[in-house]
Amino acid sequence: MFAILHVLGMFVADLFKSRCRLEAENVLLRHQLTIAMRQAPPRLRLRGSDRALLIWMTRLWPGLLGAMRVVQPATVLRWHRAGFKMFWRWKSRNRAGRPRIDRGLRDLIRRMSRENPLWGASRIHGELLMLGFEVAQSTVSKYMARPSKPPSQSWKTFLRSHAEAIAAIDMCVVPALNFDLLFAFLVLGHGRRQLLWLEVTRHPTAEWLARQITEAFPWASAPTYLVRDNDHAYGHVFTSRVRAMGIRDRPISPGSPWQNSCAERLIGTLRRECLDQMLIFGEGHLRRVLSAYAAYYNQARTHLALQKDAPSHRAIQRSGAIVAIPILAGLHHQYVRM
Repeated sequence: MFAILHVLGMFVADLFKSRCRLEAENVLLRHQLTIAMRQAPPRLRLRGSDRALLIWMTRLWPGLLGAMRVVQPATVLRWHRAGFKMFWRWKSRNRAGRPRIDRGLRDLIRRMSRENPLWGASRIHGELLMLGFEVAQSTVSKYMARPSKPPSQSWKTFLRSHAEAIAAIDMCVVPALNFDLLFAFLVLGHGRRQLLWLEVTRHPTAEWLARQITEAFPWASAPTYLVRDNDHAYGHVFTSRVRAMGIRDRPISPGSPWQNSCAERLIGTLRRECLDQMLIFGEGHLRRVLSAYAAYYNQARTHLALQKDAPSHRAIQRSGAIVAIPILAGLHHQYVRM
């Protein structure tokens, strides 16, 4: 800034000098500049004020470009174009235009497009409108995730969409206090991991198992597929009853309990949380214990596979005093607001 003021002062002072004096000073200054440029480095370091002064003078007197010695004329023109861009960028910084899209909304659009590969921009745009977002469909199309292959559902989604039509059965052996063996027959629905039916017996015959299937699925509530193990107790009577009910029998491969993993997991949970913690006196006692635990399992116990919800959909309570309800004489507790 001081250099610019000094040049302006010299310019005003030159107005009062004679023409011969000015021409002599011009020749002397040019010769001194020629001497200085002989020892100058290949590239001079110029300040911002130097650039501004050179640009201003060449803009007022374009003919001075030919007298440039410190820099090339193309350099001065390049500085002028850069300053022009900066000026108009600053001038248009607050001008009205298309509103900016929030980062959270952009992430939501990408998330929806990844989680729903069959949805297009119109479908995602409709969901965003229902969620209260004012956004154009062209913007949704711009920020959608682009799949590298044709859209397809995942195996996890495919299996979950068929889970409502699948049920699993298994038997749990429980030793009684008098060293007798009791058999608990369990029926589990894959859709909500709900314990649909249970019964206890000392002798699980094929006729008894067939009757339990009939009582577990009355009328038109029978599943499409029934997963079970290859126990010899499931005889011809059982398979005939299942086929007559329109259920497709799917026994697992020999020595492959992982193929009936949901029922096996239920039995493991039942043992850890209930049967291994108490003594069973008899058939009636086991039936009462299992019935109490089944009510707790379906209505109160949260499951990881259900996003921490209960099989019978436990409602969220946000107000009221918290009260603990004992289950199985205090072995477990259910917490509710009253």
